[in-house]
Amino acid sequence: MKRLFFLCLLLLVSISSLTAQKPVVTAYAPTREEIAKRYKRANELDTLARRSVFKSNVVPNWSGASSFWYRNTLADSVAEYVFVDPSQNTKKVLFDPVKLAASLTQATGKTVDSRRLALKDIYVYPGTNRIAIATGTLFFDVDLASYQLSKIHSLPVDTTSYPNLTRATSRWQRGRQNLVSPDKKYTVAIKDYNITITPTEGGAPVMATTDGTQDIPYSDVTWSPDSRYLVTYRVKRVVDKPVYYILTSQPGTTRGELKQQPYKQPGDDFTTYEMHVVNIANKSNNKVATDIIDFFDAPRLRWNDGDPGHFMYERVDRGHQRFRIIEVNADDLSTRNIVDEKTQTFIYEQRIFTYYLPATSEILWVTEKDGWRHIYLVDAKNATVKNPVTTGEWVVRNIDSVDVKKREIWFQASGMNAGEDPYNVHYYRIGFDGKNRITLTKPGFNHRLSYSPDKKYFVDVYSTPNQPTVAVLCNTSDGEKIMDIEKADVSRYTKAGFRLPEVFHAKGRDGKTDIWGVICRPTDFDPKKKYPIIENIYAGPQDAFVPKTFSPFGEMQSMAELGFIVVQIDGMGTANRSKAFHDVCWKNLADAGFPDRIAWMRAMATKYPQADTGKVGLYGTSAGGQNSLGGLLFHPEWYKAAVSAAGCHDNRVDKQWWNEQWMGYPVGKHYDEQSNITNAAKLKGNLLLIVGEADTNVPPESTYRVVDALIKANKSFDFLAVPGMGHSDGGPYGRAKKRDFFVKNLLGVEPPNRNN
Repeated sequence: MKRLFFLCLLLLVSISSLTAQKPVVTAYAPTREEIAKRYKRANELDTLARRSVFKSNVVPNWSGASSFWYRNTLADSVAEYVFVDPSQNTKKVLFDPVKLAASLTQATGKTVDSRRLALKDIYVYPGTNRIAIATGTLFFDVDLASYQLSKIHSLPVDTTSYPNLTRATSRWQRGRQNLVSPDKKYTVAIKDYNITITPTEGGAPVMATTDGTQDIPYSDVTWSPDSRYLVTYRVKRVVDKPVYYILTSQPGTTRGELKQQPYKQPGDDFTTYEMHVVNIANKSNNKVATDIIDFFDAPRLRWNDGDPGHFMYERVDRGHQRFRIIEVNADDLSTRNIVDEKTQTFIYEQRIFTYYLPATSEILWVTEKDGWRHIYLVDAKNATVKNPVTTGEWVVRNIDSVDVKKREIWFQASGMNAGEDPYNVHYYRIGFDGKNRITLTKPGFNHRLSYSPDKKYFVDVYSTPNQPTVAVLCNTSDGEKIMDIEKADVSRYTKAGFRLPEVFHAKGRDGKTDIWGVICRPTDFDPKKKYPIIENIYAGPQDAFVPKTFSPFGEMQSMAELGFIVVQIDGMGTANRSKAFHDVCWKNLADAGFPDRIAWMRAMATKYPQADTGKVGLYGTSAGGQNSLGGLLFHPEWYKAAVSAAGCHDNRVDKQWWNEQWMGYPVGKHYDEQSNITNAAKLKGNLLLIVGEADTNVPPESTYRVVDALIKANKSFDFLAVPGMGHSDGGPYGRAKKRDFFVKNLLGVEPPNRNN
């Protein structure tokens, strides 16, 4: 008996312990009257949130070498202008607003409110007690001793800059075509589809080419710096086919207005460029020993310093699986590859950073060739990598600048700090040799830096979704703080009862990789209630999308106020992590990271039983519109309701440059297999489709074809087409319908009737 008694006691203790760890929760089941109050409360909180956080957006406007001014918006929309001089370690109000308003009132004849001075721009004269201001369409010099105004035509231009600094230009941004040679001896013209060269000091024009035709003319000329060569192309033009849309409700008309625009879709042909070099000495024209350029535009040419007979250009092969930097010998027309990167998946060409250092025949190259995005120093003479500049299981996010003289790189990166959100952006400086790396930012936050023109100082604005914004002034030499600039004032915000989002991470599909997201709950969250989950989804592989900075207002929190737990997640297939993490999207956009998202939400519900995994919805726009419908088509066991706006539902219908980057070229059966249109008959759950009839980003027919397929499959769904609207989630009306849709389908309550 004693043994039985102790066993029963142990069982009771165990049950009591489990109950204490996981509270008993019941499904949140609001009445229609309660939902009406929630709608009203959500609208009130939206307005209140916008007006309850101050000093959270410091944007330094640099003046001279290192001083700056910025504007604070205070309570009741009061404007405050502040001036900081790091060299003097001072921070002060830039001017007396009452005196300036009085002077502006007198000068303009219009009453100016000193509390809400609307200055579009300010120039601070160095070393003087004088500023110049722009207000409306007027410009004034202001003597801060007397507040006397002098009308001027425009603000002075600050030309202060840091020496020895280079910044990369777009690889597709060609130099301006100059028809006159650098030595001014020749002028180029295109006549009858061919190149003619005319001496500027007299002489007959010489036909440098003769095989140009109307269908394949010569075009796009570039001189060598020493005027010895002229690079040109035989160009076979391709006219892009149009897409159409109809404006159905134009004022003052009785007929719809048909619109069209050229629009390249996956698989469409490109204009091609056959590269030629004209030797000016003998006027000979010869084709360069390289393949015809059949992807993108004619490239930007970079002529070698000290050896003007050679130039380099960059090439991405169609399909995004090969990237080259090719050097051309203008004398013998031969070529060689300085860089030749190949991959079995994709090269994200928009994230390939290249910085050319012609004085030393070097190139700084940012690539993911070794699994993580890093910087490499390339010896252009020998076509070899001299050394990796950065290494490790973290990601270079951007290069801010390169100091050629000091051989230093100023760059941004994420994922370097163990135990921290791997998406947080931090700032660094490092030598070309990979040594002497300096960390400029503190761990635990997402940072945004603004450097002074002399590069001695920077303003660091940092925060996280649940840690309000702080702005500080620091030295670039070591990153040490000089002074506090501002700290966001959230006293009204917290007093009003707002809940900050929770940053949450859990293991993904492989049980190893951390997946990161945020959780928004209603301000009156009841831990004894179980709330439906709504996911805000955008799985476009071009970036990562979960917010990393503090923001007092957003649609997710607003929607949570209606009685939901609203989440946003970055699953595998999105950017800013390892190459392997990103590669999941390759020819696989329908995946959309769903296995990671579902695993993340399961982990959230394990920790927080208030999350109802039996009632999960999702919404998204554009690629997110594709993803949200995809959730119902491919994962109906998890998602029960979706709002899909402006979706690119079939990757063959959408724009070429985006879709071939991730789905590859040529267009294969995988495009069809992953199409929401092809799979529309699989629909389960509740769906609202939204499209703007004037969408010039994703053709509206992408959504209409889904509608057609659903009708043919005899499926039930809701559909909203918004006259005159472009690429959007439906605007205010569409967002209201989105809320109503989830209230009805996840909470089981009829939303307020707006027709009463």
